Amino acid sequence: MGKNRIETNSEEQTKLLAEKIATLLKPGDVLTLEGDLGAGKTTFTKGIATGLGISRTLSSPTFTIVKEYEGTIPLYHMDVYRLEGSDEDIGFDEYFHGNGIAVVEWAQFIEDYLPLERLNITINYLDEESRVIEFEPIGDHFEKVVKEITG
Repeated sequence: MGKNRIETNSEEQTKLLAEKIATLLKPGDVLTLEGDLGAGKTTFTKGIATGLGISRTLSSPTFTIVKEYEGTIPLYHMDVYRLEGSDEDIGFDEYFHGNGIAVVEWAQFIEDYLPLERLNITINYLDEESRVIEFEPIGDHFEKVVKEITG
């Protein structure tokens, strides 16, 4: 399928896009998020959380590595930036093959632990409000998810 792109023109549009994606996810799904600092990775994850019925305020897990949220499906929000150059395994299999959805920021630092099937998402700045969100689905399930959101 290759990569697909969607442009959003506000933080709210980014959240709504992620919220729509959340409705298409199932337990055990893994999404990776890449992008510069401040590009909107946590904003995107907030939309996923809303789509999963999570009302608790979501914040970046920069210093804790993983934050867990209970919703219709549990959400495991990971920021693995601090694991760069480390081969520390914090129980990734339990998160990636468990009963929740894992969203991993800076996933390139744990590439060896990631499941083969996943949805890679890259968020890039266009300007202060606008972003280009690029989707790279790996696996049939994620190809269907991307096809659903991109038309």
